[in-house]
Amino acid sequence: MTDSRILVNLQRCTGCWTCSLACKVGNALHDEEYNLIVRTLGSGEGIDRPAGTWPDLHESWMPVWFKSCTKCPERLKENEKPYCAYNCPNGALIFGEDVDTALAALREAGFRIWQLPAWEKPKEGIYYASK
Repeated sequence: MTDSRILVNLQRCTGCWTCSLACKVGNALHDEEYNLIVRTLGSGEGIDRPAGTWPDLHESWMPVWFKSCTKCPERLKENEKPYCAYNCPNGALIFGEDVDTALAALREAGFRIWQLPAWEKPKEGIYYASK
């Protein structure tokens, strides 16, 4: 069986939504249909509002896959990455067999590795790395 795990290095994610849009276009999803979204992690007071006060403002992002995600099985058959991982401009998404090597390196660098809790009903096989 093909390794279809995805590791998200949250230190590299810039919230650009390229992963989500590549999935949407590549899988010909309808306008209101998404297999993944990008959450803004900030103050919680509105979209793209940073936390903190000037000059100590901070904000980050987190791609979240829905159970509807298929991880692009037609691309896997051709030994290609899913649209999301293939198109990430920042190298934040590591896919498949590369995950184990990346996990070891990130742990060595002091990253915490985690998955979304079950109550979020996350897609299986998605791991996050954060400092």
